[in-house]
Amino acid sequence: MSDEHAGDSGDDSGPNSDARPIVYDLAPNCTADDVETDAYYHAVVNGVVEYGIFVDVSDSVSGLIHESNLSADYEVGDRLVVRLESVRDNGDIAFAEDTPDDYRTLTVDHEPTITPISSLSVGESVTVEGVVTQIKQTGGPTVFRIADDSGIVAAAAFEEAGVRAFPGVDLDDVVRMAGTVEDHEGTRQLEVDGLTVLDDEAAADARQRIDAALDERAEPEPVEPLVEWSAFEKLRDDLEDVARLLRRTVLEGRPIRVRHHADGDGMCASVPVQLALERLITEVHDDPDAPRHLFKRLPSKAPFYEMEDVTRDLNFALEGRARHGQRLPFLLMLDNGSTEEDVPAYENLAHYDVPIAVVDHHHPDPEAVDPLLDAHVNPYLHDEDYRITTGMMCVELARMIHPDVTDELRHVPAVAGLSDRSKAEVMDNYIALAEDEGYDREQLLDVGEALDYAAHWLRYNDGASIVNDVLNVGCDDEERHRELVEFLSTRAERDVDRQLEAAEPHLEHERLDSGANLYRIDLDKWAHRFTYPAPGKTTGKLHDRKVQETGEPVITIGYGPDFAVLRSDGVRLDIPRMVAELNEEVVGGGVSGGGVSGGGHLVVGSIKFVSGMREEVIDSLVEKMAEADIDEELSTTA
Repeated sequence: MSDEHAGDSGDDSGPNSDARPIVYDLAPNCTADDVETDAYYHAVVNGVVEYGIFVDVSDSVSGLIHESNLSADYEVGDRLVVRLESVRDNGDIAFAEDTPDDYRTLTVDHEPTITPISSLSVGESVTVEGVVTQIKQTGGPTVFRIADDSGIVAAAAFEEAGVRAFPGVDLDDVVRMAGTVEDHEGTRQLEVDGLTVLDDEAAADARQRIDAALDERAEPEPVEPLVEWSAFEKLRDDLEDVARLLRRTVLEGRPIRVRHHADGDGMCASVPVQLALERLITEVHDDPDAPRHLFKRLPSKAPFYEMEDVTRDLNFALEGRARHGQRLPFLLMLDNGSTEEDVPAYENLAHYDVPIAVVDHHHPDPEAVDPLLDAHVNPYLHDEDYRITTGMMCVELARMIHPDVTDELRHVPAVAGLSDRSKAEVMDNYIALAEDEGYDREQLLDVGEALDYAAHWLRYNDGASIVNDVLNVGCDDEERHRELVEFLSTRAERDVDRQLEAAEPHLEHERLDSGANLYRIDLDKWAHRFTYPAPGKTTGKLHDRKVQETGEPVITIGYGPDFAVLRSDGVRLDIPRMVAELNEEVVGGGVSGGGVSGGGHLVVGSIKFVSGMREEVIDSLVEKMAEADIDEELSTTA
């Protein structure tokens, strides 16, 4: 028996102290591996029979002292010193009453062989060491999920039906569990015999070891971008940081919640990331239902994180923690989340230490949001702009998380770029990549239109199946994809034509002093409500038609009782600055929004205001637009 972990509790005085016999005092969790023949042990009587007594030297090591080896009578609970005589082939242990003279005591802690979770095999008796990532009380056992540096496993501990086992164990504790690996509905599950929460020093050592290994496993996959693009290279390090965070989150067993803008680019961003993360979750967890429990994607109608959305998300997360013993989730914001309007929602999450990462291409307010974020990817932070769409970035992010998704995503950057009207110099490269996958430009436009149409009717639902089929990512039926895109895009085109037929005759036109054409329309009066397209898209479609008709700089304003949607082409507007000025100049107008609220680009946006001040706000807005410079670089017809 090794006494490497033994501690001397005897009297060490005297020159011959080291030569004294040793009596071992075993820790309760010591096993048969910690004892050896002819060694002495402190024991406790646990049973008295006609032919002798039974003694315990630890919780799991017991044996018989035959009456022939006893010199006195004992009762249950009495303490004595014994010598281990033999261990039979069947595991039975025989002790003898034997107390050496002038002995010293060494305490022995059990140091079991730790089995990596990834190496567990059904039928084995093992000990695992890891961090508690979930504690779920069922009607029967308490189910813990334990994560070490190699994987995650469920561990069932039974006290009595519906009663919490090991109530002193909390989430994020470092524990050592001993038990037998069993098959539970096709997955490995540890049936727990014993559980120990490691003390501070041992826990710190274990955490350090696990953290180092998880950091290594969380490293993003070294993939080359689908197309060579110097502008994208500026963002690579930031995207790798997000990939590293997300991979680490999966390895730790923490849930992930994704919020994305409910439009074509937002879906082109979120669906590839969802596919990559769900595949990684499946690899890390034995449980086939793990992706459903650990990943949730939801659209946001507004292009910023509204208090309504964060309140729902937080309530869902807190209920998950209470009902299922889960950690609070990691929040990933896609195609929104970069602006000052997101700050109140982020501050709400900060009360619960929810980690947040943002991948967005709308004009950001980094000074406002970065102190509240764990990672922030945005082309504006590297002197680039919105032509690098979020969908383009997230296809590369997904490949960094799980490169096996690459073949399913080659057409997605082109859909994202066309949906968001990117003028990126590599759009032809992306379209060529999609053509290799069987898509021409018109088909890509139809996919984007179908996504927008689906998003409109899905409202606050993720529409996982239909969105995957429309985008042909994670879709198992190519023919269904083609038919669905044709159906939805045709319906969308029909509804757009109906809307424009009703609204276009009511467009008001004037020529600004700058030479730009200004069109405005009261959408509340002259457009169908509560149908497709919504006010923002209706304004955009009217704007596009006038841009093509005139071939000149165009500004379009579509407004309702308390909002206005703004579009410009060939005019250098700074909508966020205009909104800030309007808020100061139109007293009582309650102006908010700007580039943030309707697309987040400097030349595209929407604003909100008090309905009673609409005329003053619109008039002041037009005055500011009249002062804006003409800029051919911002023209789609140049």
